[in-house]
Amino acid sequence: MVSLPHRSVLHGAVSAPCLCYPKGKDQFDNLEKHTQWGIDVLEKYIKFVKERTEIELSYAKQLRNLSKKYQPKKNSKEEEEYRYTSTRAFLATLNEMNDYAGQHEVISENMTSLITGELTRYVQELKQERKSHFHDGRKAQQHIETCWKQLEASKRRFERDCKEADRAQQYFEKMDADINVTKADVEKARQQAQLRHQMAEDSKAEYSSTLQKFNSEQHEHYYTHIPNIFQKIQEMEERRIVRIGESMKTFAEVDRQVIPIIGKCLDEITKAAESVDHKNDSQMVIEAFKSGFEPPGDIEFEDFTQPMKRTVSESSLSNSRGDGKSEPKFGGKSKGKLWPFIKKNKGAGPEDFSNLPPEQRRKKLQQKVDELNRDIQKELDQRDALTKMKDVYIKNPQMGDAASVDHRLSELAQNIEKLRLEVQKFEGWLAEVEGRLPSRNEQPRRQSGMYEPQNPSAVNSCAQDRESSPDGSYTEEQSQETEMKVPATDFDDEFDDEEPLPTIGTCKALYTFEGQNEGTISVAEGEMLYVIEEDKGDGWTRIRRNEDEEGYVPTSYVEVYLDKNAKDVYKPLQKISE
Repeated sequence: MVSLPHRSVLHGAVSAPCLCYPKGKDQFDNLEKHTQWGIDVLEKYIKFVKERTEIELSYAKQLRNLSKKYQPKKNSKEEEEYRYTSTRAFLATLNEMNDYAGQHEVISENMTSLITGELTRYVQELKQERKSHFHDGRKAQQHIETCWKQLEASKRRFERDCKEADRAQQYFEKMDADINVTKADVEKARQQAQLRHQMAEDSKAEYSSTLQKFNSEQHEHYYTHIPNIFQKIQEMEERRIVRIGESMKTFAEVDRQVIPIIGKCLDEITKAAESVDHKNDSQMVIEAFKSGFEPPGDIEFEDFTQPMKRTVSESSLSNSRGDGKSEPKFGGKSKGKLWPFIKKNKGAGPEDFSNLPPEQRRKKLQQKVDELNRDIQKELDQRDALTKMKDVYIKNPQMGDAASVDHRLSELAQNIEKLRLEVQKFEGWLAEVEGRLPSRNEQPRRQSGMYEPQNPSAVNSCAQDRESSPDGSYTEEQSQETEMKVPATDFDDEFDDEEPLPTIGTCKALYTFEGQNEGTISVAEGEMLYVIEEDKGDGWTRIRRNEDEEGYVPTSYVEVYLDKNAKDVYKPLQKISE
């Protein structure tokens, strides 16, 4: 009887505990979510910095537009205003604000290049690295799962072979105990039991080998591969954290780098503000607006206790009385109505600026002479350049035709001659004005050889204390002197019907004046006339030539002699004029 291993040995192998692979203990899913969240945080910070750069650019653009908006326009009156220290300080402030805006553009550029650009590239690299690490992790997981499946297959095969061997053993023992079975059948059952037993032993050996291999792979997986992958993921995550921290530091450094320059801009603004000199600005205003007039003399007392006899023509007196008008017409229009026709001439004055006060006229003439001299110099420079070009053409005919520049040279010569004639003309007017301007200590002069009224109070009305604007037009500021309370009349059809104003003095025309506007009168230089109304602060004096001719002339064109007893001067002056 053949003895076989007891089935308890096989049962011991079959009853081995079932192994379960510990899935999920490596936390790959959680790590994948966390690292993705880290990348999202980085991209959110990139977006924040990008929006900050857009704000800086927009702010810089608005500052530049603001500075440009308030810059003086070239070749305009506004540009002339920037000669004062206060307006120059404002201009310096505008320029510094432009530089200030430039620093905000620098902030935007540096943040874009050092933070936004760098982090964007880093995020792309980070995504690739993360993808690689988790690919290695999934590959390791797949490998250990494959090993686990092989172990499971080997174990199931071993279990199956053990069961088959157990059944074959039981069948052999049954056949061996049965006396009715032939010896051949018993031998066949024995051989089958031995074969199944051998297959179970082979499965056992294979299972043992596979188990040892799996345990080795599992140890390698959990103690080598997975820790290495986790270490790389940890290092990747730490680099991301360090990088975002460095970017935040750069964010502050970019601002800090421009602080000294911005501080310098602010220092320049402060320096410009401290350079404002009120005394200098006031002196410049004085120099710009001084007229060259002498201050007026004292006004004498007028005794109204004596009946005033007006020096008027008999015809106008009889006409006014014949109409039954005991009082002149005071209602309706006043002298203020002269302003419309006076201002019509503004900006279209004579070529010699004779409509301006002496000092203002001198400045305008000097400016014109300087401008013409600059034009002459430009023409001379062009002529010299063309002359040199012609000499080059003469020496080197292949470079050009020398005769081609003759026409232009002729034009330049004509232009230079015209400009020189203009300079001579304006210099003549300038010399005339400079010769006529009175000195500071010179008193107003009376006309020698002419009639001089009793107790005169000669007042050079050219010296009325008033201001004139830079373009020569007078302001409407009322003079502080005591005025004759004589109502003004309008120049219309009712003028002859009103009672004529009395003469209050005489005057001599210093310059020729062409009275082309309504209400004005033309006078010739040196002509003696009657004064019937003083300058009321508007720059005009009302005069009379004879019974039928009267009107307004610029106060700066006449020298006035006021006298309360002017009623006696009409006839002597008329004789002198005749």
